[in-house]
Amino acid sequence: GLEVADMAEDIQVKEVKDLTRIERIGAHSHIRGLGLDDALEARAVSQGMVGQCPARKAAGVITRMIKEGQIAGRAVLIAGQPGTGKTAIAMGMAKTLGEETPFAMMAASEIFSLELSKTEALTQAFRKAIGVRIKEETEIIEGEVVEIQIDRPATAGAAAKTGKLTLKTTEMETIYDLGTKMIESIQKEKVSAGDVIAIDKAVGKITRLGRSFARSRDYDAMGASTKFVQCPEGELQKRKEVVHVVTLHEIDVINSRQQGFLALFSGDTGEIRPEVREQINGKVAEWREEGKAEVVPGVLFIDEVHMLDIECFSFLNRALESDMAPILVVATNRGITRIRGTNYKSPHGIPIDLLDRLLIISTTAYSERELRLILDIRCEEEDVEMTEDAKELLTKIGAETSLRYAIHLITAASLVCMRRKGAEVDIEDISKVYSLFVDVKRSAQFLLEYQEQFMFSEIENAPTDS
Repeated sequence: GLEVADMAEDIQVKEVKDLTRIERIGAHSHIRGLGLDDALEARAVSQGMVGQCPARKAAGVITRMIKEGQIAGRAVLIAGQPGTGKTAIAMGMAKTLGEETPFAMMAASEIFSLELSKTEALTQAFRKAIGVRIKEETEIIEGEVVEIQIDRPATAGAAAKTGKLTLKTTEMETIYDLGTKMIESIQKEKVSAGDVIAIDKAVGKITRLGRSFARSRDYDAMGASTKFVQCPEGELQKRKEVVHVVTLHEIDVINSRQQGFLALFSGDTGEIRPEVREQINGKVAEWREEGKAEVVPGVLFIDEVHMLDIECFSFLNRALESDMAPILVVATNRGITRIRGTNYKSPHGIPIDLLDRLLIISTTAYSERELRLILDIRCEEEDVEMTEDAKELLTKIGAETSLRYAIHLITAASLVCMRRKGAEVDIEDISKVYSLFVDVKRSAQFLLEYQEQFMFSEIENAPTDS
């Protein structure tokens, strides 16, 4: 009997594991924030971030700036060699800002599509990064249902259904007459006496908040998931403030065509005419003055920014000066390189006049200790058990080759380990995958040794036929 029990336990554990992992593991899924304390000092290892203290501190100062919402149109460049955590810092910024602040992420190459002009794609990205917080006041009726009477006419369709609804709070009780629409929505929501409901007066939407505590002994009307709430106090009618955050881009799309809100989901937004945008800007400014809405400047993050060409850069110069500009964060791993679309070289492949407007954060290469910590975090994220020696070896490999290569080996090694039915990844697994998958340096070495066998290498030294 013992083994059976063990097996059952095993099966249950497996199920639980599957349930919690709905998200796929991405390259940066372990990052939950910038890992700073309240004084904006970087903690050594926190929220998935390791090392890069000066860069993270700088990013923290900028997020603080964004949260205050005072400064529009500042731009930040995160520059550093490949594999030093530039995208990670941007992700950390997004997570720190929370759900409210719009954060639009794009790679610079996304701009070169055939449907939209480059400037249109950039404008859309900019507008995606600006949110409008709209306040609405709605009147709601909230109370406990005492009774519902619905009179159906004897013959169907002879007359409309009529009905009465009695609602009460702790202090008052009122009878409402119901029209056909309300009756339908009451039946659809399966409202019965003893439910506490809220009715939105503007749209006539009924929401069930739960059963009243007074009915908690009423066992026949109860399921396992029944939620009990207090009977509401005070007046039946209350005013309630609802806050929505939408991005300017969403407003643009909805107003640019008849079925605008469908275009939001299907994604074929097409060019949006400047007149539409101007009207919307005017409207938002009007709402701002009336106190109906506030503008929340968010963050636009452009990765691989050296892929933009000179037209895009001059457009960015202009766009950053408008008062409705988000904070622009760009990242690049290039040194001094040609600006795309010209023959001039410039640092990071960005024209000098735009570089002038950027605050530059540089990231440095990780030390071995930091590599080790990052690999620890990634092992945990990917659910891989690894011995100390294997981690040491991986750290060595990471220092010799690159951090990304070492991280890629984690999952590969755990698969090799599962093949030999091992409990945790050991040195032999790491060396096996190290020999199976070559890194860049060894691949280049291999090419130098065997270049005759590869295509296109033999062309230069082959005799010409002319």
